[in-house]
Amino acid sequence: MHTTTVGSTTARDLLHSLVDHGYTLATGVPCSLLNGAFRLLEEPGDDARLAGLRYVPAPREDSAVGIASGAVVAGERAVVLMQNSGLGYCLNVITSFNLIYDVPVLLIVSWRGHDGNDAVEHDVIGAELLRLLDLFRLPHTVLDPADPAGSVSTAIDQMDKEQRCGVLIVREGI
Repeated sequence: MHTTTVGSTTARDLLHSLVDHGYTLATGVPCSLLNGAFRLLEEPGDDARLAGLRYVPAPREDSAVGIASGAVVAGERAVVLMQNSGLGYCLNVITSFNLIYDVPVLLIVSWRGHDGNDAVEHDVIGAELLRLLDLFRLPHTVLDPADPAGSVSTAIDQMDKEQRCGVLIVREGI
């Protein structure tokens, strides 16, 4: 049995907010900073709100974007969870499909290496994540752990307004 922690409370609030905004599909590739969210997606228990969010594990981040994009084209709202290094794998898919054909998918991206105190392979993309998102004009919001629902709303509002993939950045583990 899992115990409830601040991070898992934030994860639960974040996922509940997605359901409240009409999201019905979540996919992605696990990251330790998103562990609480993935655990709830895999084992929602008796949480009736989470039962409305179908989870499809993906073998790669770009595959997850493909799964979510198909759902969006079919009329669903879909979200992809990944770490920022996985975002690098997805840029070709996002730039050659989502941004060309206006298929907005919400991306929840962990910000590995943002403080230079992570595994060395995260240092470069961690230092440049915000500039990378700005370069591709992907609207982004950094999750406020004290107000996950507000952060989700802001990210979705930006994405809906610009009809582009939006990014909710998770700096600390949830």
